[in-house]
Amino acid sequence: MAIFPEIFPPRKRRPSAGSFISPKLSDKNLVQSLHLLSQEISTLKPLQFLQKRNSLSLIRKSKLLQILFEELLRFPVLVLSPSATLCFEELHVVLQRVKTLIEDCSNCSKMWLLSQTQTVSNNFHELTVELSTLLDIFPMKELNLNDDIEELVVLIRKQCSNDKPYVDPRDDEVKRAVLGLLDSIKSEIVPEQSKLAEIFSKLGLRDASSCREEIENLQEEVQSQNQSDEKSKSEAISLIGLVRYAKCVLFGASTPDPDTPRRKPATEAVIPPDFRCPISLDLMRDPVVVATGQTYDRDSIKLWIDSGHATCPKTGQTLAHTELVPNLGLKNLIAMWCREKKIPFEATGSKVKVNGIRTNKTALEAVRMTASFLVNKLSALESMEAATGVVYELRVLAKTDHDSRACIAEAEAIPLLVRYLGSAVGLKHSSLQVNAVTTLLNLSILEENKTRIMETDGALNGIIEVLRSGATWEARGNAAATIFSLTGVHAHRKKLGRKARVIKGLMELAKEGPTSSRRDALAAILNLAGEREIIGKLIESGVVQMSVELMDRLPEEAVTILESVVKRGGFIAIAAAYSAVKKLGMVLRDGSERVQESAAATLVTICRKGGLELVTELASLPGIERTIWELMATGTMRSKRKASTLLRILRRWSAGLDVDVMDGHTTTVTSSRIAIPS
Repeated sequence: MAIFPEIFPPRKRRPSAGSFISPKLSDKNLVQSLHLLSQEISTLKPLQFLQKRNSLSLIRKSKLLQILFEELLRFPVLVLSPSATLCFEELHVVLQRVKTLIEDCSNCSKMWLLSQTQTVSNNFHELTVELSTLLDIFPMKELNLNDDIEELVVLIRKQCSNDKPYVDPRDDEVKRAVLGLLDSIKSEIVPEQSKLAEIFSKLGLRDASSCREEIENLQEEVQSQNQSDEKSKSEAISLIGLVRYAKCVLFGASTPDPDTPRRKPATEAVIPPDFRCPISLDLMRDPVVVATGQTYDRDSIKLWIDSGHATCPKTGQTLAHTELVPNLGLKNLIAMWCREKKIPFEATGSKVKVNGIRTNKTALEAVRMTASFLVNKLSALESMEAATGVVYELRVLAKTDHDSRACIAEAEAIPLLVRYLGSAVGLKHSSLQVNAVTTLLNLSILEENKTRIMETDGALNGIIEVLRSGATWEARGNAAATIFSLTGVHAHRKKLGRKARVIKGLMELAKEGPTSSRRDALAAILNLAGEREIIGKLIESGVVQMSVELMDRLPEEAVTILESVVKRGGFIAIAAAYSAVKKLGMVLRDGSERVQESAAATLVTICRKGGLELVTELASLPGIERTIWELMATGTMRSKRKASTLLRILRRWSAGLDVDVMDGHTTTVTSSRIAIPS
């Protein structure tokens, strides 16, 4: 049985020598495995732009070793001494490392390889020295090789012993040129386009596609760095900024070819809903739990509380306290998911953050130059086809980090994006409309940009137009997500809630759209339901009936909205909620913990404020008392408290008493009504 090198999975970080294992095989199988391994190395292409001589040297030596192993396989009987076996096993480990090093250099970022040129050259030399040492003790006499093969071994040994560490002067020259570009950018000097073109050509980065791949490779380098290696991480982030800028300047803005297979970069990965912060919509880096049991990213919820809010953004409940408890379980799950998707992940306490830009002036200036270049280009364009590519680049840039969002907005991109929100654009250029509204969504994640968008002429009307009549569900869903983001500011929430078109558009999308778009619309509706003065408009628009209809498909969102509406909506809301009692009873029995908690709280509010008729409706549900008992035994602390209150309400109703039951308290009033047992 041969051991194939493929047992070692592809990786971006070169493994240490100790990571490889000497195979324990029979003598014949060991030689066969060595032959296959040397053959695979021989078929590898030498590196084309960097480390060409070093990689070619080891590939040639492997071709010669392949001849040696072929000769050994011709032996009818092959028996190795223990010392010979050890030598062959060590050769196997060295050849594994040779193959891994060449493949790693072929697949990794060219910019990163250039920055590590001395270290990588030393790695090639180290492997050559180890090969030379093993050939010095190679048991030629024991194996009784013919003269030609002995001369071949001597030749390989001589080549290895004469090898010296080699750094190609041309590689060194390109490295100095790249460092010069980074210094210029750091000093806020725009690089000359001719210099950029020359350097990128020497590195084989000759079109937008290769630059996109280079950015993805650099992002993986950031992810694979040790948490403590801040300098290397910072260097990689600076190089990302340089490549992104050069891509736009040299090759123009363009959308990726859908027919070209490529791995999805970190910024385009589909983030699971539970990993997104409900406030920022970003991947949570430091998830914390608030008093209501909801989870948010620490920075986002802290900003919410510091802004004077005393309620939970998602449920609208008043926060009993403002203590933030780390959600370590979720944080570990997010970290594992990020490693699997090759997405950079760090806790917010690090000096070098996920994007690194806050502590890296070079990267910040590169982003600023890129944003300025794209916005200036967009302002001069008349062709919708050309605008699609530029807006797409802004969309991707706006998704990367807060500083990119700030730079794009400061470059006055928002008024230009508004031009592409209209229905006329959507009918002929749906991709342009989607990219424009999604860019605004990404920009709105930054708190300062929310106000910029609200104050830009035509921006709000354009977003509402996309919400109601966008060319695609994606465009309409992202318009709803933008409104959700804008409602994170109290003053904006009130302004948006006064607009009937906003409420109507959200309601239509929640009823008609696909699941992802419905969730975006429901999230925005929930935020609007946090304002008492908006509740009446929501009820008039049919929010209660809509919630009842969606309770089967999206129970968590529907029940949470209903809870907020009945809590703040007064008698009108309670009257409208009559039709919801049966559905709430069902989710109280079958829903998730979070849904059961919201359903119990909603039913308590309905029964306390709705009077005998609504309590009678609840009491008529088959098995309701048993459901409540089960919730008291197995639910969350809040669920147990609400279930206990519900049980007291039902028992007082059965006894013919008026009730005004608070959580944990009852006030008894003798009633002349006689309850009819259910």
